[in-house]
Amino acid sequence: MGAMRTIEGFTAVVTGASAGIGEATAHTLASAGVDLVLGARREERLESIAATLRDDHGVAVTPVRTDVTEREDVDRLVETAVAEHGSLDVLVNNAGMAHAGDVESMADEEYRRMMAVNTDGMFYATRAALPHLRETRGVVVFVGSFAGQYPRAANPVYAATKWWTRGFAHSLQGQVGEDGVAVSVINPSEVRTEFGSQRGAPATERFEEGEVTDPTAIAEAIRFAVQQDRVDTVSELNLYRRDKFTGF
Repeated sequence: MGAMRTIEGFTAVVTGASAGIGEATAHTLASAGVDLVLGARREERLESIAATLRDDHGVAVTPVRTDVTEREDVDRLVETAVAEHGSLDVLVNNAGMAHAGDVESMADEEYRRMMAVNTDGMFYATRAALPHLRETRGVVVFVGSFAGQYPRAANPVYAATKWWTRGFAHSLQGQVGEDGVAVSVINPSEVRTEFGSQRGAPATERFEEGEVTDPTAIAEAIRFAVQQDRVDTVSELNLYRRDKFTGF
């Protein structure tokens, strides 16, 4: 295992921070002393999470209502981080969604919304953050998916967005690595969150506690990537439930 660094005093932007992996990541980074800028559409929920993080960990937390499909929102999220905290060390590209269904029956608006959240949102946030991450030799973490590595017959479009995530992230590392910016992809399988609630039952209803990965485990993987020594990067980390390959 490579050298690990302290991240106390870092500033991190986390998208999709109002629930699930994003919320768990905020708590995990805050416990390590990281100041946070939290982006999501549910402003009241963000305010509540921010208050808890301040009380529990004594860190600075700035909630910013953000729709990652809107470039202006994402630019404002990153600009707020730098204006309020002075610099930016970490971007966690977490916001994502899935409309389950076959290709023939998928409506245009479902297709476009999923592509916009899962690809455009990550592009906007990365583009806005990179100039600041170059200054701090910072880290971009992408939340990918098992679906970005193996066929996902139940949801080809969602799978395609996660293949895009991995391709974009690894190619980005080739572009910014010489500048000292680290790029990591964390790939979960099923995680017990609200994910999937856009259409059908969320994972919190489909799985019992302990049946699939807890979001805190993914948050810990993200922290592991962020804590790597300034020379190293976690290129890709897969964290799957133990029986994931049973059906293969």
